Amino acid sequence: MTKFTIALAQINTRLGVPEANLEKHLDYIREAKSGGADLVVFPELSLTGYVVQDLAPAVAHRAAADDPIFAPLLEASTSIDITVGFVEEGPRHRFYIAAAYLSQRRVVHVHRKVYLPTYGLFDEGRFFAWGDEVRAFNTRFGRMGMLICEDFWHASPPYLLWLDGADMLLLTSASPGRGLSTAPQLESAQWVEHINRAYASLFTVFVAHSNRVGYEDGLNFWGGSTLFAPDGRLVAQAPYHEEAIRFAEVDMRELHRIRARLPLLRDERTALVRREMERILSQPHRLR
Repeated sequence: MTKFTIALAQINTRLGVPEANLEKHLDYIREAKSGGADLVVFPELSLTGYVVQDLAPAVAHRAAADDPIFAPLLEASTSIDITVGFVEEGPRHRFYIAAAYLSQRRVVHVHRKVYLPTYGLFDEGRFFAWGDEVRAFNTRFGRMGMLICEDFWHASPPYLLWLDGADMLLLTSASPGRGLSTAPQLESAQWVEHINRAYASLFTVFVAHSNRVGYEDGLNFWGGSTLFAPDGRLVAQAPYHEEAIRFAEVDMRELHRIRARLPLLRDERTALVRREMERILSQPHRLR
C-alpha cells in the first residue's frame, strides 16, 4: 500500500484506570475508522496514565488475545491498525513502559522503552525495567519502528531503526509542558518539534508523533501531535492542550523522490561506524 491515512489520537487519560481508558480508546478507534484512517496512534501509557509509579503491578497487562484489555483492542484492529501505550508485565514479572502495534487481530510488535528518565520531574527508573531491544518491524504499509518519548531524544535508537529498514518512525510520548516564552508553544514543545523535524530530515523517514494532553499529578501535557515528511516538511499538526484526532495522508512514494535527491541512506558507512564504536568501547574512559 503506497498511500494510507494515519490518525494521531492525542487523548487525556485517567490515572490507574485501564478499563475507563480502554473505552476511550475504542471510541477514538471508531472515530478514526469513520474518518477513513488506516492506522491510529495513541500516546505513551495511553491505557494507564503516566504517573503510575508503584501502581505499575496493578495496572500491568500483556499484549495477548487472552488479556481482558487487549482482547477488545485486537478485535478492533480487524480493519484498522492500532498503536497503544501500556504497562507491560514481562514473563518474569518485571514491568515495562511499552507500546504495542496491533493489526488484523495480531500483535505485530511490542517495544519496551529503552531510556527511562530519572531526573528533574521524572522518576521512571525507580518503578520500571529498561527495555533492551530496538527493532524495526513489517506492517501492511511498510517497515516501521516505534520509540517512546526519551528514546527519541537519544541519537542511537532512531539511527538503529533507520539502519534496520524503518521508513516511518512512530513516536509516542507523555511529554509535560515546561518553559514559557513569547512563542505560541511551550519551550519543551519547541524542542520536541525541532528534534522530530531534524530526525525526519536526517534519516529521510516519516516521523509520526502522538503526545498526550491534560493534567495529572501536577503535570500538564501539551499535545501538539505532528507528522513530518522525509524532507522535514510538516504535514500535519494537532492543536495544543486539547484532546483531538488529527488525520493525515502518508504517501510512501515520497521516499523515492527524497532519497534520490538526498541519498544519505545509500552513503551511510555502517562498517566505519561499527569499527569506530568497537574502538571507543575498548577504551571505557572515553565514555566517562
